[in-house]
Amino acid sequence: MRHQLAAALALGICATAAHADSGSFNDFFDKGHIDGELRLYNFDRLYDTPHTPDAHALSLAALVNLQSGSVWGGFGAGLSFATANALGTNSDNIAKVDTSLMGPNSSIGAFTQAYLQYKRDGFLVRGGYQYLNTPWMGNNDSRVIPSSYNAAMVDITPDKDWHIYAIRTFEWKSRTSTGMYSDNLYYPSRYDGDSMYGNNGSLPSTAPKADGTWAAGTTYTHDAIKAQAWYYNFIDFARMGYADGTYTLKTDTHFDPFLSLQYLTENGGNGNILVDTHTKLFGVAGTRVRAEAWGADLGTSICDGRIDVAYNKLSNQSGAVGEGAIISPYTSNYATDPLFTTSMIRGLVEQGPGHAWKARAQYSFFDKKLQLVAAYAKYTTDLRGNSHDLYFDIIYNMDGVLKGLTLRDRWERSTGGTNNLNPGNEAFVYNRLMITYKF
Repeated sequence: MRHQLAAALALGICATAAHADSGSFNDFFDKGHIDGELRLYNFDRLYDTPHTPDAHALSLAALVNLQSGSVWGGFGAGLSFATANALGTNSDNIAKVDTSLMGPNSSIGAFTQAYLQYKRDGFLVRGGYQYLNTPWMGNNDSRVIPSSYNAAMVDITPDKDWHIYAIRTFEWKSRTSTGMYSDNLYYPSRYDGDSMYGNNGSLPSTAPKADGTWAAGTTYTHDAIKAQAWYYNFIDFARMGYADGTYTLKTDTHFDPFLSLQYLTENGGNGNILVDTHTKLFGVAGTRVRAEAWGADLGTSICDGRIDVAYNKLSNQSGAVGEGAIISPYTSNYATDPLFTTSMIRGLVEQGPGHAWKARAQYSFFDKKLQLVAAYAKYTTDLRGNSHDLYFDIIYNMDGVLKGLTLRDRWERSTGGTNNLNPGNEAFVYNRLMITYKF
């Protein structure tokens, strides 16, 4: 299969850098390690409309990671496998199953990572199946199995606080897929046999395959400053520039105020798959891709807590797909984008042009073992009306019972909106109970 394993590209880049006098082949196994997680997730979608049945899903999952030791001057390998099972709890009626958790199947399993790498003196090159951690292309790790990518990645570290990245992805695996596919979240479920669910799914089944992404970025974190800038070429979908930064005023008190800013610009024209297939986002097709957004987040730490208020604006772009919708092939409908006002259920990526604000407070108790979070977000959009989300989050670290055990319950209620933002344009409650054990 084309680009079946991007490790070959990575090895071609780094082969000349190896030094056979450093490390032995025995170190590959002797200095390796194994870790992982057990996850028991129970998700409930509760709808106010009587015309849409409530949906439920329960899954017990295991994620196992194997990392080799370093040999021949810096060569290593990694392997991760994930499996999940509904334990016979899924309804026979697919409409009553929350397919975003692990699809409609009773069990799924996949290799999420299988890579080779070379790491030495501030230089890392990795190729193969791997997790990525970038603002608009990450592992979307809010379900039982994370997303991963068939990719080649280079990470250069000129200084401990500064990273420079170059990435080429060829295929990806969604949170409910069992393998790598040449698609993204705009493709329909079961496209080319991919068991992808919880996706945007706006493209027709006849759309050409996706060709992956080129990306480059840099991150810098030092003392009071944290900043990053990225460029993405989502091939035949959109070209995106994105930057954000945070400045924290250190006061040597219980209060450290901070200000964060972010900006996004996006375009795309000839040869664009969304344009060529006349795909409608939020009911609107377009002759081009164009999006522009900015945001600000102002807040402060307070002892063991934090409060902040955030704002985002996504401009209306006449003639563009979705009248200026952000084209985000790996976060759309996942609500895992970096916009400051994105809620647990959705944000402006899922609602289109308009503006939003969000207030959030969190505080930790009992030596930071218990964390409580509350948030309220308000969305005013051109194509999906006005809506608001109320959110609560309880996180309890149970190390005292069993080291690595965490209990978390996330609850959000979305009210309002038009264009079927919520089924029947009625309120929608999403509750996610998650128990994890890291070993």
